[in-house]
Amino acid sequence: MPPIPAARAKADCRVHRCVALTFDDGPVPGTARLLDILRDKGVRATFFVLGSQVAAYPGLLRREFAEGHEIGNHSYTHADLHQMSRAGAGSEMDRTQQAVRRVTGRTPVLFRPPYGATDAQVAAVARRNHLAQIMWAVDPFDWQDRDPDVVERRVVKETRRGAIILLHDIHETTVAAVPGIIEALDRKGYVFVTVSELYGGRPLVPGRRYPRR
Repeated sequence: MPPIPAARAKADCRVHRCVALTFDDGPVPGTARLLDILRDKGVRATFFVLGSQVAAYPGLLRREFAEGHEIGNHSYTHADLHQMSRAGAGSEMDRTQQAVRRVTGRTPVLFRPPYGATDAQVAAVARRNHLAQIMWAVDPFDWQDRDPDVVERRVVKETRRGAIILLHDIHETTVAAVPGIIEALDRKGYVFVTVSELYGGRPLVPGRRYPRR
């Protein structure tokens, strides 16, 4: 089992204005550019990955983990889980848990339902897999409006202390917006942490939904 990457100095989110950048649907080839940006800015993020993409690009997941980013489960195929049977939803989560564990040696404890679509059954399956459901407080609709300036402006306007910010590393325009987002929020005094760091590193309740700190 590989060692957990050395942590930087911990931010105390009871004191600091912490926010969490999160990226869904990867990894994809463009994720490499995003990882370069995050490394150069000294920022760690949380990646909610698809198991199918992990199978296609294991090296990128390995790099995400090695560089200290947090890895969460986003299903295997981006299926709408609350429209599936319990067994189908379970397979989507289980296969991704296994895919991430094979590459990193670690099993995710965070889950983001595709489309944010969840219900009692999805929560129960997440609970069985020891996964807390991580939602978001800021959605710039980067999947809809492929304009870096628009994405940056929306994130900066909507972000408040404790926010979980939803982004997608599958879009080049989103990756292009990230440097401006980091710089603008840094000027406002925000500190970037992973989702688990946002909650003080304490275990989150499996199955429960968390939209912000």
